[in-house]
Order: sequence, then structure tokens, then C-alpha cells
Amino acid sequence: MKRRDFLHYTGLGLGAGLLSQIPIIGKAVPLDTPWYTIDPARKKELADVALNAARSKGASYTDVRIGRYLNQFLMTREDKVENIVNTESYGIGIRVLANGCWGFASTDQMDKDSIARTAATAVAIAKENARLLTTPVQLAPQKGYGEVSWKTPIEKNAFEVPVKEKVDLLLSVNDVALKGSADYVESRMFLVNEQKYFASSDGSYIDQDVHRIWPSFTITKIDKTTGKFETRDALSAPRGMGYEYMIPRESDKIKGVTTLYRDRYDMVEDARQGAQQVGEKLKAKSVEPGKYDLILDPSHLWLTIHESVGHPTELDRVLGYEANFAGTSFLTLDKWESKKFQFGSPLVNIVADKTQPGSLGAVGYDDEGVGTQKWDLIKDGVLVNYQAIRDQAHIIGLNQSQGCCYAQRWSDVQFQRMANVSLQPGAASLTPAEMIKKVEKGIFIAGNGSFSIDQQRYNFQFGGQLFYEIKNGEIVGMLKDVAYQSNTQEFWNSCAAIADKRDYRLGGSFFDGKGQPSQVSAVSHGSATARFNGVNVINTARKI
Repeated sequence: MKRRDFLHYTGLGLGAGLLSQIPIIGKAVPLDTPWYTIDPARKKELADVALNAARSKGASYTDVRIGRYLNQFLMTREDKVENIVNTESYGIGIRVLANGCWGFASTDQMDKDSIARTAATAVAIAKENARLLTTPVQLAPQKGYGEVSWKTPIEKNAFEVPVKEKVDLLLSVNDVALKGSADYVESRMFLVNEQKYFASSDGSYIDQDVHRIWPSFTITKIDKTTGKFETRDALSAPRGMGYEYMIPRESDKIKGVTTLYRDRYDMVEDARQGAQQVGEKLKAKSVEPGKYDLILDPSHLWLTIHESVGHPTELDRVLGYEANFAGTSFLTLDKWESKKFQFGSPLVNIVADKTQPGSLGAVGYDDEGVGTQKWDLIKDGVLVNYQAIRDQAHIIGLNQSQGCCYAQRWSDVQFQRMANVSLQPGAASLTPAEMIKKVEKGIFIAGNGSFSIDQQRYNFQFGGQLFYEIKNGEIVGMLKDVAYQSNTQEFWNSCAAIADKRDYRLGGSFFDGKGQPSQVSAVSHGSATARFNGVNVINTARKI
């Protein structure tokens, strides 16, 4: 099937990028609603209704997703609470194969008659779609797992922490920022609990309980004499963890020119140093454009990995099925087939991994009931694989899916989404401080900022939060107005050093957008601090 035909027949215009807006999913529920889960036996009973109804109408394959999605959004500004919202979304999505074509229908009416009618509707849609079919769906085989379960290994359920405790933390963040040099400060906390039940005609009944958390803030300071301002965002990373992430430990702090964090986050401390640094940013020297050796901290590098590696290795983009929202991919099949496309330097090893503990994308099974995995995308600098799901696997010669299918909720069709994509740490002993000592003219960058990348994920520009000038092996002061430009292949081939596993940390996106109608997913990207030689740096304040 040609791409144009695919888009016309399915109505699934697909796209990608980081959503700037916060999606509110579900209906509002009272803040004091107790946290609970639904009995898996009840979900199995309802799933069997759908499976039996679909089979009786002629489906050759059926999968059922019963989802209960809980979200909590807490937002404050200065000494005030701006908003607190709890939402809940509960329903069932039924996907079938009939006459070689997909059909999908969903409902939030969770009685057996409604579910049976919804399954029949999905089959009817598949059969109507099949009237226009040119190539039947080819689904990679998947064994049934029987009745299994998986939970995010949390220590403290954030939904069971009193709202007051979370609000008090955010107001404490604002307080220390205002007592510093901040003029304005906003702080936020987002919580997600996905209670997902998957059943299929392959024989799987999978119950999963997924938790994610994202604390963040933005501090603003204004120069009253010029009217110019600077901001400093939190150096936190959204994580697939419980509220234990908000309980700081000294062992998870990396002390340096700025304090950075591993698996626990000290939000108050970060706000205190952020308020100091936003004042320093106002007074910082504007960067002189030119070639620099860049030392990129994981709090920054995750976004470059996401945009220049994660998205272009999605197979639907490679094939042109995904073009809406943020383009396709320059990593065409011929480059992969050559087995020698030098994506990066030999130091560059990048993996996709849906199993990594603490990551946003970690689950036991994807939304097609496939056990999650870890696999190479870039090996010793060479492109070796993509990210594929069950109906794509045969295209690249795989006999099974890589387990990276996801839907943002029960009412959306699942499709290929980015796994956690991470740069592996260096094999040799190396710290960021040792790395900086070998740089004559460079810039250390921490935190993510603005970015731009073209429609094939090739030419790009990235900013950041904090920029420090390096001269003759030492950090000599802060810079501002910094952005670097390159193309994906040139940039990754300039990678000259990667710190070892002691420095490895996760960053990530809580609301990565893709598809049309758009869906969001959460994904982490890990790395250690890495050096890239001779990268072009521009001054973003200069005008022609």
C-alpha cells in the first residue's frame, strides 16, 4: 500500500514532536477520592465478553484494553495555588482483525451489552475498511501469556500522599526562589497512574499498574534597567517512580558548577540554586559565535537524543506512514540494509529499552500484549535496527514485535511509539571533570531549552538552560544566548568521549506528541555526560 492510500483509507494521519500544551485527559473527580484499583477478575470477565463477541462476528484476531487512567495536576505561582485537578478516565477499547483489515471501537459504558455491541462495531468497521484493502495486515506471531501482572516498582504511591503535603512542597520551592533573586516563580507537579488491562485472542490476560511523576518549576528574573529577563527551569527529570523521587538523598546529588540529580530530586535545593543562577544569567557574557567543543550533561543531552535518534529510528517515520506533526526520517531502509551507515563515531552505542527501571516508558508488556525488550539501534556508530510493532515487524525481517506499541488511553488506537532510547555510557573510566580538563575551548551545557529540527530529523538547533565557558581545561564563567547547530550524522560522528556509567542519568519527556489526532506518551532518555568536538555555536541574541 502506498503512503497516500494508507492515510486516505485509515484516516490515521500520524505525526510527532514534544507537545507544548499540557493535555488534560479524563473527567474531573473530587480531590479526596480514595485511590483504588479494579479487581482483575472483573476486568477479565468484561474482556471475555468482548473477545467472544468479536469472534462470533467474524474477527480473526481481537485485543481488548480496559483502561482506568488517573491524573493529578498541581500548579502554584509565587505564594498562591493556581489550580489542582484530579481526573479519571475509564473505558474499553477493542481492536480486531477481520478480512485482513483493522477495525477499532471503544466505549465508556462498562456493562456487558454495551461491550458486546462495541466489539460488533469494531468488526463491522474492519469489514468495511477491507472493501478498500490492497494488502492484508501481516501480524507477527505472539504467544499468549495467560494471566500475568506487572507494576511499576514504587516505594510510595504519590496519589496516596496528601494534597496538602505536595502543595506545601511547591510553595516552599516558590518561597526559596523569591527569597533568592527571583521576580516570579511557577512550580508544578504532574502525577499519572495507568491501570491497564490487556486481553487478546492469543490467550493473554495482562494486568498492569503504571506510575509516573514530574515535578518542575520556572523561575524568572527581570533586569529593571533594561527590561530584559531570563528564566531558569528545573533540572529535574520526569520519572517512572512513586513519590520517593521527591525525598532527596545526598548520594543522588552530583556536586559541580551546578548540582545535578540521579534517582532522587531535591526540588527546594534546585530552586534555591536556580534563583541564584537566573541572576547570573542576566549578567552573563553573550557567547561569541564559532566552533566549540561541547560538553553536554544528561539533563540536556536527552532532548538531542530524543529528536535526532528516537524519532528518526521509528519505523513508521522511515516508511513515510508518519509524516504529520513532525516529519518522516532520513534513516531510510537502504541505509539500514547497507549495514555500514556510519550514524555516529565508534563510541556511539544507542539502545531502545522498555524495561529500564525508573524510566517513563518502562512496562512489562506493551499495548499489543508483547513482553518488553531491550535492543540495539546504533552499534559502534552504525545503524543496526529500528523500532517496530507487530504489523511492521515483517518489513525489516523480524519474526516478532519489539514491544513498543502504546495508546494514550483506552479510547485511542494503539500504534508504534518511541521506546526509551538511550546513549550507553563509555567503557573506560572517565568523569565529566576529567573530560572538561582536556578541553581548550568549549562550552558545558546543562538543562534543555528551545530546539528546532527539520522534517527528516536531520538538520537541527538546540539551546539549553545553563551555559558555562571552558578555557584551557577550566570553567571560567557563565555564557548566554547559546545555541548549537549541526546535522544528526555530523553531530554524532563528532562524539569524542562519553563519561562512564557512574555519571549515567535519565532525562525525558512526559508529553511526547505523535499522531493525528494527536496522542501523548512518556519516554526517558539516558546518557552520561558526553563530549562533541567542533560544533557550530551561534549567538541567538544577534539580529541581521
